[in-house]
Amino acid sequence: MAVNSKEKGTLINRLKRIEGQVKGIQKMIEEGKHCGDILIQIAAVRSALNAVGGLVLEDYMKDCLKSYLDGAAEEATLDELVKIMVKYTKNN
Repeated sequence: MAVNSKEKGTLINRLKRIEGQVKGIQKMIEEGKHCGDILIQIAAVRSALNAVGGLVLEDYMKDCLKSYLDGAAEEATLDELVKIMVKYTKNN
């Protein structure tokens, strides 16, 4: 399952902002900025990535459950959904 086209633009824009934040963190380290400031920026990037991941997971869950409820998917589809949810939430 791929990300639906409606969400794709939003996700790409968010990821580009995150990329800019990461480059900013790299620059802060190169310039010897205060560790506390760097950690705050790292926390912001993690939060932004979690938000993107949440949107992707939501999209996947809706598609997966819709297929299952429509009878187009088998029990393995729900098993895969649970497996992905567990992996995603383990890393948060």
